[in-house]
Amino acid sequence: MKVCIYGAGAIGGWIGSGLAQAGCSVSVVARGATLAALQLHGLRLREGSLVTSQPVASSADPAELGVQDLVVLAVKAPSLPEIARRINPLLGPHTTVLTAMNGVPWWFLQGFGGKLAGTRLASVDPDGALADALPVGRIVGCVVHASCSADEPGQVRHHFGNRLILGEPSGQQTERVGQLAALLEKAGFEAPVSSQIQKDIWFKLWGNMTVNPISALTGATTDLIIDDELVRGFISLVMLEAKEIGARLGIQIDQQPEDRHQVTRKLGAFKTSMLQDMEAGKPVELDALVSVVKELGQLTQVQTPYTNALLGLARLQARVRGLY
Repeated sequence: MKVCIYGAGAIGGWIGSGLAQAGCSVSVVARGATLAALQLHGLRLREGSLVTSQPVASSADPAELGVQDLVVLAVKAPSLPEIARRINPLLGPHTTVLTAMNGVPWWFLQGFGGKLAGTRLASVDPDGALADALPVGRIVGCVVHASCSADEPGQVRHHFGNRLILGEPSGQQTERVGQLAALLEKAGFEAPVSSQIQKDIWFKLWGNMTVNPISALTGATTDLIIDDELVRGFISLVMLEAKEIGARLGIQIDQQPEDRHQVTRKLGAFKTSMLQDMEAGKPVELDALVSVVKELGQLTQVQTPYTNALLGLARLQARVRGLY
């Protein structure tokens, strides 16, 4: 099976390494130092003290890699417009695109959402370019529950977690998603198939959409954020807005914000991905995590004053730094 990883950062490198070990013919779209490292050393994965290396084809030009059976999109949302312009050479009539990304994707309301089904989300796909380049018929959604980091270009470290939740946007249990789950399980991942992948996306977002931008604003690790009662209270108010939006979309969250805070607290002191991006001078993915919640609030007629405040402050900071 020909698999291309588009985005050989922490998650993409981890998934690609597993698929290569499972016997797939893995290629990677990369550039700069990452491309040079892949060509010299292969795709390296560190788990504990063990480092493995898998030979992979790699190129900055998707056309050099050719049509694939599976393309894994493991990138931050700000990279998507450029990818939409460049990805076509990887896509054949039967290519599946697995979106292993944070936040709400451009296809979120395709095949789902009641009266809003089919609505294009302008906050994540303002001109429809993503839907045109990557139509929903190609997509299998993926929610990643794992912690990985990039030690250096071309080498990733797997910390904990091994769960990749899969699902068709329509919720159907297709042969395609079943085969993909079996492949990922062969590669060593836990890969359950969801009957409503949008619910899994929204539940993960319910925690990420607050702690991520607050960490970027303050520079604080998650333990400090959760331990500050005023900040935690503000986070809870944002989460209650998102919970109501989800309910109106048909996604019930059977927890309260405090339940999620306890989960976050158990993870200890760590820097969120948005804080790491901010410190590295990389664009931040505010739109897929926060702007889209504001938009969905408007579409479902839920007032979102606390979400709006969080978005405004985080967006202003990112703009001042040239990262949004």
